[in-house]
Amino acid sequence: MSDTVVTRFAPSPTGFLHIGGARTALFNWLFARSLGGKMLLRIEDTDRARSTEAAITAILDGLKWLELDWDGEPVFQFARAGRHREAVERMLAEGRAYRCYATAQELEEMRATAQAEGRPPRYDGRWRDRPEADWPTDRAPAIRLKAPTEGETVIDDLVQGRVVIPNKDLDDLVLLRSDGTPTYMLAVVVDDHDMGVTHVIRGVDHLTNAARQAQIYDAMGWSAPRMAHIPLIHGPDGAKLSKRHGALGVEAYREMGFLPAALRNYLARLGWSHGDDEIFSTEQAIEWFDIADVGRSAARFDQVKLQNLNGHYMRATPDDELMATFRAALPYLPGGLAAIARLDETGRWPALEGALPGLKERAKTLVELLDGARFLLDQRPLSLEPAAEQLLTPEARRLLALLGERLAAIEPWAAPEAEAAVRSVAEEAGVKLGAAAQPLRAALTGRKTSPGIFDVLVALGREESLARIADQAAQRP
Repeated sequence: MSDTVVTRFAPSPTGFLHIGGARTALFNWLFARSLGGKMLLRIEDTDRARSTEAAITAILDGLKWLELDWDGEPVFQFARAGRHREAVERMLAEGRAYRCYATAQELEEMRATAQAEGRPPRYDGRWRDRPEADWPTDRAPAIRLKAPTEGETVIDDLVQGRVVIPNKDLDDLVLLRSDGTPTYMLAVVVDDHDMGVTHVIRGVDHLTNAARQAQIYDAMGWSAPRMAHIPLIHGPDGAKLSKRHGALGVEAYREMGFLPAALRNYLARLGWSHGDDEIFSTEQAIEWFDIADVGRSAARFDQVKLQNLNGHYMRATPDDELMATFRAALPYLPGGLAAIARLDETGRWPALEGALPGLKERAKTLVELLDGARFLLDQRPLSLEPAAEQLLTPEARRLLALLGERLAAIEPWAAPEAEAAVRSVAEEAGVKLGAAAQPLRAALTGRKTSPGIFDVLVALGREESLARIADQAAQRP
């Protein structure tokens, strides 16, 4: 075995890259990068009926968006079917596999008998030692592994510890179906061997597969890679992760406005820990990652915690970097394409950039950031939220008229000058600053809450701000 650590991420392209698969890819990536090794990518597309080009594209896009780069070109499992059959021919020649002519009806009878007797269904080995003279000519055989019937198969798992499975509990698994197509169990072993994989990191639901695959390695005379079966992800209520918990495709998290770095940080903490560290950079995760620190207990996915973490990342990201990320994300956000068109039409990209420091303080996702920036996109006359409408009493509208006159005279059009003007109007009217600022906010944004009102004035500019104030002041009874 090579001294270089080689891991692999091997998704089936029957759907999008779901959050559990993304966590598996991340752990493989962190393990390889932490040890100066490689992470390979294999698309396990042997299920031709369910594998789609759209799913392959979604998986590749998801990994790229998460910034989990792989080494070399992706390997497509179906293209290697000839190599898989070659391995089976060798096992047949060496007496480590055999032809099985059991019919579908016979296999069903075996299952029914096992069920009636209260034991797991297993193939009974009826064709294991039959001579060639008994081979029927009216049907093609499946090829089965001649598995050991005595002793134990042992997996020294890097996460689960020593796992011992009696060989009597493992039957002679099918390597090639009667139509000549390789099975998953066979293809995985041959591909991992040929790709030089040294460590297999995958979900604990594959643990029973590990014992069966170990027997194929033994039959081929190959050294098996080290195994690490990581815990499953549950919802915050401890139940199996479902769509209501957040078991969505990675692309859904992009559409919900999460940052790749925040999602990587959160996924890394699902099953792995480094002391009490909750927030860390990708560089730190690579430096700290040790498979020995992965626990056995199921991890719990909590969307609220992810949102809070994402909000932290947004506030900590430099404005220019966040702006670039936001612009790249806009086409994927709900209403994002319309926002791009409106910003292009009004030329308010610089205004958005100027408002970003205030906007990011109030947002946990890029979707919330876009929502906070709606005041820049809205067209006059503004449609007011009910809570904003309530702020615009007759007295408030009279104040707006005074505010409009005072603000029209300020020079330059900047936040300090705007604040001074609003304070002077409030003092002259004998009201608190909020009594002037709140109606002003409603007039400028159509909402009760927004970024700092003086920042809003600057972002909208003199002409648009005064026009919005005039719109509402003019509606006095």
